[in-house]
Amino acid sequence: MLRRRTAPDPSAPVVLHGRRVLLRPLAPHDFEQWREVRRRCHDWLVQWEPRRDPSQPDTVESRQAFGARCSVRTREVQLGTGYGFGIFVDGAFAGEVNVNSIHRGAHQSAYIGYWVDERLAGQSYMPESVVVVLRFCFEVLDLHRVQISIIPRNTASRRVAEKLGLRDEGVAVRYLEINGVWEDHVRYAITAEEWAERRDELVTAWTL
Repeated sequence: MLRRRTAPDPSAPVVLHGRRVLLRPLAPHDFEQWREVRRRCHDWLVQWEPRRDPSQPDTVESRQAFGARCSVRTREVQLGTGYGFGIFVDGAFAGEVNVNSIHRGAHQSAYIGYWVDERLAGQSYMPESVVVVLRFCFEVLDLHRVQISIIPRNTASRRVAEKLGLRDEGVAVRYLEINGVWEDHVRYAITAEEWAERRDELVTAWTL
């Protein structure tokens, strides 16, 4: 069981468990599964993601680029600035949930981003994964605030935040550049105080 202020070892991969999901960092040997899912779900996912720089190698098609991406995530863990997790269901790669832009000092905050295999959408694997990661953020990383930012028309992603009852803080206008367009985003957030109040409810409902 995760305990508060148990600092993770930056040299050891963080592995988290939910009721049906296992979360762990992606590694070079995951490339084939990654490529299959990303190719199949391309049209479903690309509309919600930053446009890929055509001058850079494609992590979906290049094993070397995918390996470099994994190395960047490892470096983020070492620096304490982020944690990337592949989602695995019955041993198969199913998507990602990432803790990004960890800020310490007066902020003690981070952002969560996620996506899931289109074939598994609507089966509540993502709310489960987000609760597992929130528990890690608040009880291991000792963060004070976590935010999830979603394009208003992305109803599938918004359902995840709404199922979990995360606080809607309103719309940030032209917040992020997505697929070449500056898009508004709805900001959902939860603080350590809210987590402490709702922890047992969320953990019991989604991970036990």
